[in-house]
Amino acid sequence: MTSITDSLKDCKAIRFGAFTLASGKKSSYYIDIKKAIALPRILRQIALEISEKIKQHSIKADYIGCVALGGVPIAVAVSLETDLPLIIIRKEAKEYGTKGQIVGDFIRNSRVLMVEDVATTGGSVLKAIELLRDEGLLVEHVIVVVDREEGALSALSKARVELIPLAKVSELLKK
Repeated sequence: MTSITDSLKDCKAIRFGAFTLASGKKSSYYIDIKKAIALPRILRQIALEISEKIKQHSIKADYIGCVALGGVPIAVAVSLETDLPLIIIRKEAKEYGTKGQIVGDFIRNSRVLMVEDVATTGGSVLKAIELLRDEGLLVEHVIVVVDREEGALSALSKARVELIPLAKVSELLKK
């Protein structure tokens, strides 16, 4: 089977140039996971690999969680693969409807496995984890497709959360 690193390279999900990341950092490369997850074969591969990581790390989860929008396709695919219900965390509460920031029903004291597309500093997933913890949910693991190796591992560790990458940027940038 093709590695996730090879799949990301093959679909040209790594682009070079001048980019501003969600964290505000400037970068000479961009990892366009959205380009990869638009391809069913790669999205399926990501879901299968995350499912494998869940087993390898003996992760107990009651829900699959993600931050909108980048993590949603990944979380849906993992939810379908694992048969675990989905929780989506909006970046901001909506001004209409239920006005909630969390999409999905949940039971307090349940475990949520967060999935992410790319982790740089870990800022957006940390905000989501804080919100979930404030609602009485337990979050101890984040599985990310690509860790850019720019601080997310350390930041999540300080919050008592283990970051588990499918790939690291140092592997992706190798020729």
